[in-house]
Amino acid sequence: MSKEISTPLAPGSGLAAVPVTRASAWLRSGAIVLAGSLFAALCAHIALPLNFTPVPLSLAPFAVLVLGLLLNPRLAAATLGAYLLEGALGLPVFAPTPAIPGLAHLLGPAGGYLLAYPLAAALIAILVRRTVFGSGRGFVPAFLSAALGSLVILASGAVWLAALTHASLQSVVSLAVLPFLPGDALKVAAAAALASAWARLRRRTA
Repeated sequence: MSKEISTPLAPGSGLAAVPVTRASAWLRSGAIVLAGSLFAALCAHIALPLNFTPVPLSLAPFAVLVLGLLLNPRLAAATLGAYLLEGALGLPVFAPTPAIPGLAHLLGPAGGYLLAYPLAAALIAILVRRTVFGSGRGFVPAFLSAALGSLVILASGAVWLAALTHASLQSVVSLAVLPFLPGDALKVAAAAALASAWARLRRRTA
C-alpha cells in the first residue's frame, strides 16, 4: 500500500497542498536527475580545446550553475553526482577529450573541476534559497550565488591541477583560472538571468 505525502506549494499561493504518493515523488526526482544529467552532458559537449591549457573551455559549468539555481540542494547535488557516475561508467557525457575515457577523465587535468560540480551546485542552491544575498529570487541574489559556485569550481580545478602537475602557483592560476574567468562571468550572468526569469514565470502562474 503506497503512502501519500503532501507536496507544499509556495506560501500565499491560495492552493491546498497536493497529495502525492511516495512512489510518484521518487519517480519525479529520478526524472529530474536524469534530465539534469543529460542537460549537463549536452552542455559539456559544447567545448572548445585551448592550446595553452590542458583543460577545455566548455558549457558544463553553465549547467551546474543553472541546476544549482533551479533545484533544491539535495536534488542539485544528486543530479551532478549522477552525471559524474555516468561519466565514470564510460558514458560519453564529459567534454570530448582524445584518449581520456570514463574514469580516467575524472583523474585527468579536468578532474578537479568535475569533482566540484555536486558541491558547487548544492552550495548555489543553499545560498539562493536561504536568501543570503537578498530576498526573493531576483537576478542579483542568483548572480551572486552562482558566482560563488563558479569560484568553487575554479578553485577546485586549480588545486587539482597543482597537485597533478606540481606546477607553481603562478602557472596554475594562468592555466586553470585566468583563461576561464571571462567565459565564467558570462555563464554566471546567463544562468542568473534564466533562473530569475523562471522564478518570475512561476510567480505569475501560481
